Amino acid sequence: MDIKDIQNLIKFVAKSGASEVKLEMEDIKITIKTGGDSERSETSVYPATHAVMHAAPAALQAHAPAPAAPVAESAPAAAAPAAENDKYITVKSPIIGTFYRKPSPDKSVFVEVGDTVSPGSVLCVIEAMKLFNEIESEVSGKIVKVLVDDSSPVEFDQPLFLIDPA
Repeated sequence: MDIKDIQNLIKFVAKSGASEVKLEMEDIKITIKTGGDSERSETSVYPATHAVMHAAPAALQAHAPAPAAPVAESAPAAAAPAAENDKYITVKSPIIGTFYRKPSPDKSVFVEVGDTVSPGSVLCVIEAMKLFNEIESEVSGKIVKVLVDDSSPVEFDQPLFLIDPA
């Protein structure tokens, strides 16, 4: 079972409304608990080595506190970049981990601002539990902005790149 299968399972359970789902296979045990009205949902994955990975399903993002409203003076300035970014496609992190722009410290970055990418192009890697997961583009376009610094921790569904599909 790969990380995409686990993510799809988390999304399915979150949408289904089930409070707890357990899945046991020969090499992996997964327990997904959704808190319903509580503020915390939890997913535990137990591979054969018995390490634990916690991931927040998309439903948990809705329970996050809203950021404070900007001061009235800065509201027009904040609205302009938000409207400008609407034409771009946002590539989001599919997992929790550490974001790396390079395949290794001595190599060059996967993509730079201004590079053209196509579906399947590797944009970055995210390390989770000592596994390096290549994050590929699902669209073709031009990299407009890299939203995360190299070697930074990222959350599930955190924006990583902006791509102009034009």
